[in-house]
Amino acid sequence: QVQLVESGGGLVEPGGSLRLSCAASGRMFSSYAVGWFRQAAGKEREFVASAQWRNVDTDYSNSVKGRFTISRDNARNAVVLQMNSLIPEDTAIYYCAADASPLQLRRMRPQFWGQGTQVTVSS
Repeated sequence: QVQLVESGGGLVEPGGSLRLSCAASGRMFSSYAVGWFRQAAGKEREFVASAQWRNVDTDYSNSVKGRFTISRDNARNAVVLQMNSLIPEDTAIYYCAADASPLQLRRMRPQFWGQGTQVTVSS
């Protein structure tokens, strides 16, 4: 059993930055592929970023490449999403997720989801 809790969302102006954190309990993140997804109002949930074991392999959606960075904070058993150069299109609820299978994670079928944190980018 793994429980995931996101934090760090909020309101920011375009061009600003936010740092999201997803803390896990029950099992160390090193045992799982981890990722971030987002869902804007009225839209489908979409992939944002993922990392396999100990950041051996990372992946990003084209819309966030060069602006977002996914990383692990192993000391706190957490996964972090650093978001820079934010634009209004980034506005969404951001969810972290974990699964032993990178394929299942990428298909948005992870065993574990967090409850989400709201990110709003507006001037």
